Amino acid sequence: MAAVAHLTTAVDASLRKAILAAADSRRVRAFVRQHGMRLGAARFVAGETLDDCIPVLRRLNDEGLYANTTLLGEGVLAPGETERVVASYEEVIDRIAAEQLRANVALKLTHLGLEIDEELAYTNLKRLLAKGSFVRIDMEQSRFVDATLRIYRRLRDDGFSNVGTVLQSYLYRTADDLESLLPLQPNLRLVKGAYLEPPDVAYPHKADVDAAYGRLLERMLAGPGYVAIATHDETLIERAIRYADQHDVPRDTFEFQMLYGVRPQLQLALVRRGFKVLVATPYGPDWYPYLMRRLGERPANLFFLLRNTLRG
Repeated sequence: MAAVAHLTTAVDASLRKAILAAADSRRVRAFVRQHGMRLGAARFVAGETLDDCIPVLRRLNDEGLYANTTLLGEGVLAPGETERVVASYEEVIDRIAAEQLRANVALKLTHLGLEIDEELAYTNLKRLLAKGSFVRIDMEQSRFVDATLRIYRRLRDDGFSNVGTVLQSYLYRTADDLESLLPLQPNLRLVKGAYLEPPDVAYPHKADVDAAYGRLLERMLAGPGYVAIATHDETLIERAIRYADQHDVPRDTFEFQMLYGVRPQLQLALVRRGFKVLVATPYGPDWYPYLMRRLGERPANLFFLLRNTLRG
């Protein structure tokens, strides 16, 4: 039995590496970009336009779920392009308010120009936060962690309380990062991590990532601030609930977050148990890298896509 489990883990790890490598393949990108929505990508992405996305957000709200949305894209390398991205996010924020949706925005700093200039990304995000709505700064590859946390701290020092960020349990550094952020009473989302990182930076084995997630989760629930528990792992979800119950952690200081199209019945089951559940519901024409990371996180999702391909 142990040998079978080890083999399954090894196969999943190999598939994950192959899927994430394919994210950089122009040939695979072209095929998936052309056929992906028809073949099943729509399970994970709420369309290519904001008009596609809004009805999905409304449906989630009607089911008792909260949501965030992201205009998919990253790695903007021309300063002029960031103006277009910021304007698009301003439209998203205004539309969410006008539609009275229980939703907010999550975004990547590379989409706001981080790879061009840190100050540009900071200024662009500050402009969005000035609108008053909550914005979550997504975490990206390990090389962007320091800049992301610097910008988060600057914005908190500027008096913005409507901003949160993300920590990744697969990075060795995350426990120290968490301790440094706790004095801010931060709003933090905890994820496992979805990028292909070297073993000198991140835990290479799933069991170690899960163990780190559990330790970080309990430290965050015990500390000040707000915790977004982002996982589809029922063992970790139940661990969080058990810890919160045993330590009288108020339910209004944490929530569960899951991805659109992944474990929807579990999402609704948690709502029925009285927990706040937020569904990450991205949209946009540049959805290919996002889809590949979702497939890499859970290789079983790849077989869903392949089944649809064969049916097509």
